[in-house]
Amino acid sequence: MNQLSKPSTIAMSDWHALIAKMESSINSTILGQEHIVRLMTIATLSRGHILLEGDVGVGKTTLLKTVAECLGGNFERIEGTIDLMPHDLVYYTYIAENGKPGVSSGPVLKHGDELSIFFFNEINRARPQVHSLLLRIMAERSVHAFNQTHFFPHLQVFADRNRIEKDETFELPAAARDRFMMELHVEQPKSEVQLKDLMFNPRYHDADKLVDSADKAIVPFQQLNDVAAAIQEHIHTSEKVQDYGYHLCRALREPAEYGIQITDVDTSNMLRGGMGPRGISYLARGARVNAWLNGRDALVPEDFHMIIRQVAKHRLFLNPVYDYNRDEIVESLITAALNTIQSP
Repeated sequence: MNQLSKPSTIAMSDWHALIAKMESSINSTILGQEHIVRLMTIATLSRGHILLEGDVGVGKTTLLKTVAECLGGNFERIEGTIDLMPHDLVYYTYIAENGKPGVSSGPVLKHGDELSIFFFNEINRARPQVHSLLLRIMAERSVHAFNQTHFFPHLQVFADRNRIEKDETFELPAAARDRFMMELHVEQPKSEVQLKDLMFNPRYHDADKLVDSADKAIVPFQQLNDVAAAIQEHIHTSEKVQDYGYHLCRALREPAEYGIQITDVDTSNMLRGGMGPRGISYLARGARVNAWLNGRDALVPEDFHMIIRQVAKHRLFLNPVYDYNRDEIVESLITAALNTIQSP
């Protein structure tokens, strides 16, 4: 039996069983989101942060809370509001019983280095100043407060945003969005059976009870960093597959160089920026995790295909003339790149 190289007490097959149990618990709680759940698993085992977006009432918050429960560890949540200030993440003030002012640790500091999941609900309702602080927390897994630096080695940030409402919202800056490994679009289930179940089964009418019904702390979160690193070492990547991944990312940055054409779009002047080193690293890391989850020890092109849209879309910046039809153009670009770069 193969052993993961770093956490020597846990066999790879044991981790496969743990992850399968976690996904099964989530999918039995949240209907019709199996693909999204798999992508969240890939991001978690890549130690990447996740942003969910979608219509109102499709269960984004319930999904994130359920995943947090199954992962285990200390969980904190904050609501994005227009009056939220950066210090609200770090500390809060109050009047003590003796009438004197007091200061207590906020949601980020409350659990110290045992914080596992920090969930930012409706992140686009918070001001840019808050996004800036979150940027450091996500990038460095640390924050400076009370004259010392606090570290969060196990931290994974979950966030969601509502794309429908625009009033009193603030678009995330490119630098903040780049910190999220994946942006996942959540839609309501398409199955008639599942929609009727959501509509008429009382089990799904109370979101808090539903989340509480999920299995708790299935995964030993303190070991996720070591397991994630071990997976990266375990999966081999041939030179041909490396070349394929490189040219795939390059084509998304310089499409005209690869002869990519999109109707009514000048591909030589369509992009202001593409995936940088962080994005291409996330793509490779996530592809290796997908290979491991599928029981392989070597990367294949399909591993890139599994996650490229979720990793790349929010890192492709169009010139303003094309922003009116951004989603369709970016989707066409990714499809064209996949069809143009020859698989080994």
